[in-house]
Amino acid sequence: MNARFDNTDRERVREAADIVRVIGEHVALRSRGREYIGLCPFHDDHSPSMGVVPHKQIYKCHACGAGGDVFTFVQRHLKMDFREALEYLAERFGVTLAPARPRPEPRPGEAPAESEAVARSDLFAASRVAAEFFRVILRHPEHGAPAREVAARRGISPEMQEQFMIGASPAMWDGLLRTLRGKGMSERAYAEAGLLKRRDDGSGFYDAFRHRLMFPILDKAGRVVAFGGRIINPDDEPKYLNSAESRIFRKSATLYALTVASRAIQRERTALVTEGYMDTIACHQAGFANAVATLGTALTPEHAAELRRLCETVILVFDGDQAGLRASDRAVEVFFAEPIDVRICTLASVSDAKDPDELLKREGGPELFRRALQRSADLLDYRFARIKQRLADAGTSALARAIEEEIQRLVDLGLADLTPVRQALIVRRLSELARVDESVIRAAIPSGRGARPRRAAQADEPVRRTILASGKLTAREAAMGCVLCEPSLWFAVPDAVRAALRVEHREPAIAAVLAAIARIASRGDSPGLQAVISDAAEDADAVEAAVNLAQRVEQETDHRPERLRSYWGDCVRRIEQDLATAHVRDAEDRSITVSDAGSSADESAADPGAMRGEGQARDESTLDLRSLERHITSLRARGRDARVFPRRG
Repeated sequence: MNARFDNTDRERVREAADIVRVIGEHVALRSRGREYIGLCPFHDDHSPSMGVVPHKQIYKCHACGAGGDVFTFVQRHLKMDFREALEYLAERFGVTLAPARPRPEPRPGEAPAESEAVARSDLFAASRVAAEFFRVILRHPEHGAPAREVAARRGISPEMQEQFMIGASPAMWDGLLRTLRGKGMSERAYAEAGLLKRRDDGSGFYDAFRHRLMFPILDKAGRVVAFGGRIINPDDEPKYLNSAESRIFRKSATLYALTVASRAIQRERTALVTEGYMDTIACHQAGFANAVATLGTALTPEHAAELRRLCETVILVFDGDQAGLRASDRAVEVFFAEPIDVRICTLASVSDAKDPDELLKREGGPELFRRALQRSADLLDYRFARIKQRLADAGTSALARAIEEEIQRLVDLGLADLTPVRQALIVRRLSELARVDESVIRAAIPSGRGARPRRAAQADEPVRRTILASGKLTAREAAMGCVLCEPSLWFAVPDAVRAALRVEHREPAIAAVLAAIARIASRGDSPGLQAVISDAAEDADAVEAAVNLAQRVEQETDHRPERLRSYWGDCVRRIEQDLATAHVRDAEDRSITVSDAGSSADESAADPGAMRGEGQARDESTLDLRSLERHITSLRARGRDARVFPRRG
């Protein structure tokens, strides 16, 4: 267990943190009775498989087995260790933590491992300090004046500057560097975070961003992980400069303004995806608070997965027809097999404005933009309309070739694997495009053969398809689940069964749950689910295993106390039967050993007294075997479920 934080800190944060609120910021949840359900972020979920139980402060995916408490979710989904998750939640919910104990220093002569030279937490801290520095520069009477002028000229309101934490980098090579040195801060973390660059001669560092309007880029947890910088002097190049990728920043997995827009996206059930920071900020300023932007990259499966968990419709907003056509090609690849509606919005249908930022700053621009969104076309309709336009004067052979190529492209993207209804709708559109009967199109679609497997949207981590997710529980595992649901059972169990339960499990996570149960019980406390989650809080795998065990038992017993006790009784009998069977085998082995020893004694001139002792041992072994056989027969007679306790005959 981590020694840096005590149980008091953990429990205060756990009590303050609302698990529905935390998970709901990343997954669209809908109420179902006392629980909430949503798409699981830990596997490629197409129908809501994850349940969130507020009164227990846990979540559980019934498809992949992911589960745990609020700490586990933050650790898994936001890629934090326990210390980071605790501090993140404490800050979010206004809990003041006791001062953390410092990490132990390496022993004399012992260098830290290369991977630990700059901790991830130091990279986050460096990015946060840089964001604060850029905000100070923007407000500086002298150094911030040019940036403020650009922001005003571009129509960015003071409210938007505050909301998006916009700042400015000074027109000097060492503005940030000098500040760091003045505060005695290390330069290494800032260099790795992409804020400083090393001089070619290796003599030191210089600022990576100079004389630019600065746009902080946040991760899903709302932490600054990178920056985008826009030129202030029109003669400078490049116009936009983004941070390089690092251990805390990947462009392909990040959408600009997602943390700001997520609530509006869920409320509208629609996300607007633009091509840049300025477009997204202009959208928010005009009241379209569900807008986000890609970071100079094409849409990726990770972007698709993130949006799919929040909404039902994605509208891709592009400047003109050519941009829309190029975007539709990429969007088909990314979104085709996803259960989400994707639409293409081109501003050319309502205006000559070159981008959303320009349109929204015009008189009546917001209304025109709204009209463009209403006119947005379904992704495939948009694509097929462009194909039809291109083939308007084509001959029969060219038309047939184009249709066959399009069918093959869609097959490669997973057409044959779609649901029958969705496949039928696409077939109808293709038949209308080709002006042929639907049966002709269907005949051209292979029955799954030769189709490229659909690329699954990126999940947070590999799916853990363990026995806890879908397999049958052993008697020991089921008994543990019973104890987690009704902790008083632990104190009523026979000593032999309790000893069997405490034998180390082959799965480390389940072994950790067992250890937590025993630890809690030894203090005289009740080893229920919440107590085990608290005790094992810093072991995400153990917390997940505990939630799985408890949830599986609740499902088996239909959440009914009387069925739980009956199920517990069955588990105990199964364990007793296993123990008795093991004793029989052990006694048989001992009997065989004694018999072999007796045979050897007959062949040698053994002491008659010793022979009498061995004969007595054989007689006792035989009696032991008979006694155990009678015990097993009794257990079978007591069993009420023939499937669990097979009877002879």
